[in-house]
Amino acid sequence: MPTTETPQPSYSFGHVVTSLRAWWRINVVGTVDQADVIENRRAECDISARYLFMLAMSAGIAVLGLLLSSPAVVIGAMLLSPLMDPIMGLGFALAIGDYSWMKRAAMSLAIGTALAVALCAVIVFLSPLQTVTSEIAARTRPNLFDLGVAFFSALAGAYAMIRGRMGTVVGVAIATALMPPLAVVGFGLATWNGAVFWGALGLYVTNLLSIALTAAVMARLYGFRTSLSDRQTQFQTFVIVVVFIALAIPLGLSLRQIAWEARSTQKIRSEVLDAFDSRSVLSDVKINWDSEPIQIDATVFTPELEPEAEGIAARAIAREINRDVDIAIIQSKVGQDEDAAEEAQLAAARAREEAANLRRAEELATRLALVAGVTERSVTLDREKRQAFVTARPLDGATLEAYRELEERIIRTEPEWSVSLKPPARPLPDVPFEEGEPTEAGQVALDIIAWAAQRIGVPVILSGRAGEVAQVADFLEGEGVETRATVDERADEAVTASWGAPDE
Repeated sequence: MPTTETPQPSYSFGHVVTSLRAWWRINVVGTVDQADVIENRRAECDISARYLFMLAMSAGIAVLGLLLSSPAVVIGAMLLSPLMDPIMGLGFALAIGDYSWMKRAAMSLAIGTALAVALCAVIVFLSPLQTVTSEIAARTRPNLFDLGVAFFSALAGAYAMIRGRMGTVVGVAIATALMPPLAVVGFGLATWNGAVFWGALGLYVTNLLSIALTAAVMARLYGFRTSLSDRQTQFQTFVIVVVFIALAIPLGLSLRQIAWEARSTQKIRSEVLDAFDSRSVLSDVKINWDSEPIQIDATVFTPELEPEAEGIAARAIAREINRDVDIAIIQSKVGQDEDAAEEAQLAAARAREEAANLRRAEELATRLALVAGVTERSVTLDREKRQAFVTARPLDGATLEAYRELEERIIRTEPEWSVSLKPPARPLPDVPFEEGEPTEAGQVALDIIAWAAQRIGVPVILSGRAGEVAQVADFLEGEGVETRATVDERADEAVTASWGAPDE
């Protein structure tokens, strides 16, 4: 009897691609409420009194933080800046071909940019401090890495807006740092410093274009409807690619220059040490690459002073990097013992580290006060145990997820500290279930409820079906949260959570 072979399913490349496209269209694109996303994005692009006020406050804080060279204050300005909204609006408007919306977003962005630059320029012009600080200099040399940061941040920001994860946008606002470059543009304008002005403007334009174009690409991937024809869509895609390439070329050249400076720094340190006794230690080197010749200032701890050290080092460095240099070396004589130079350097390093730790603690207190909306005196710091605590004031529109994101952002920048930000008792999110298990959004809600309850220290009242309530209660009690349960078998497949009183 002849045997018949069972036909095997085809798994060609085309079949796999078609299946993936169908899965994406149904399970990803189909779950997005496009009308709601577009409505929210449109509303955030309008010029309003709140938009202009928050922009002015952010610009003022940013330029003062830059003049004081305080990273904590600069981060506070990033958190307040509303510039992300019109830039994202540009991207979404471009994706769906709504040129009326695009014009509104561009107008809002242009007016906001002009206002920020003008205000910063006025503040700098009236300020007695007009020195280019390290925080200002750091924003005058955009490179390919800055383009990468803007690209990945825009992906995260667009995803958060499409998926309703607005707390993530707080982190994106810090990562892209839109307001500080604008403040530096204002500084360059007020001081007539062309290098600072154009360098910072280049960084701002890089961030702006990267965010807008990446948001447009993300919106397209998520199936946002467009009124453009296929030919117009292809042309638009071509323009986006060309813009990214046009940005990448000069930024790549800038990165190449930075890499050359890093290699040259290693050669400079080596040649300076070679001019001294083998027991000598190089303590510090400062290099001004913009001067002609290159200016080098170094400090060396040495058992034997070398009168000709500067000439020897200058000739050797010029040969190595093929540039003229002007070097000044401060020689500090130490004992003849072989370890004397190392001990002197360690003592100097300990003193610098102690001063740096004190400064970092002060900056942490400033940063916590800014994100919490309180004064620095309201922040509790334990320097010995490296613990910091603050109770936040209610901020308009801020959810528990946003407060949690603020705390996590500070923890990531200060891993050696234990940071606790107590949020106001905002409404707790519902915990959605599906087939008896928390959904992905439900697990996020559980984490937020546990975090907020741990910080506030009051019980959580749960209401819903018995099985779902029991699961939520077990999870929260495992996190050290006290719960109270109200069973309602007629409730939807979700558990609602609310704050209780400690004595309930």
